[in-house]
Amino acid sequence: MRLRTLTLAAVSGAALLAAGVLPAHASAGAAARTAPASAQEGSVSAADLLAKVKSCSQISNGKYKTDDETSATVPVCGKNGAVFWKADMDIDCDGQRTTNCNENRDPWYQDDTAFHQSDGKPLKAESLPYIVVPSSSSIWNYSSAGIKGGGVVAVIYNNKVEYAVVGDTGPTKIIGEASYATAKALGIDPDPKTGGADSGVTYILFKNSKVSPIESHSAAVSLGDQLAKQFLANN
Repeated sequence: MRLRTLTLAAVSGAALLAAGVLPAHASAGAAARTAPASAQEGSVSAADLLAKVKSCSQISNGKYKTDDETSATVPVCGKNGAVFWKADMDIDCDGQRTTNCNENRDPWYQDDTAFHQSDGKPLKAESLPYIVVPSSSSIWNYSSAGIKGGGVVAVIYNNKVEYAVVGDTGPTKIIGEASYATAKALGIDPDPKTGGADSGVTYILFKNSKVSPIESHSAAVSLGDQLAKQFLANN
């Protein structure tokens, strides 16, 4: 069974108020409440994005584990306008209780997420693609790198691109986790107990970006496609 340690629901106000926000002008309508369509999303291909992250300029002070029982092998890498890492994918089912994300389906379930919807409620892992960033530590401080709650992320797996948001924080020494909805859209088994991917997942986080409202997946796709094009042009 894959091990997933508990996520941390606390987050500093500084991370939410970081400067340089890029707004996404989209409403939280029906598209925001429905599960994402199957990737690929947007107009930028997985191959084009992966071509820009072949080499790593390490910005973290150390490396992360992908699970409790593994050694630390994953650095956080820097590029113009983004940070990235290549890891596994554990399944985060935290936040609002739904059919597939609850105490009965997930032994590590928590009813909160570090970042919240525009109405103040926790995020909904079953329907909203989001990723988990390691909580700030001596290894790496995500907020100091221009990454904030609601920031846009291109998640790439098996030649598919899924746009997600930064939605939760996790252990300080482990990396590689995303919501039930992210996994499902990429064709990864989303079961919080037995699902996930052991390797082959690339996470590209765009600096100083923020989806508004955070729960609008359509807004994440729109802004993500724009930022992915900028990323290709600037790297």
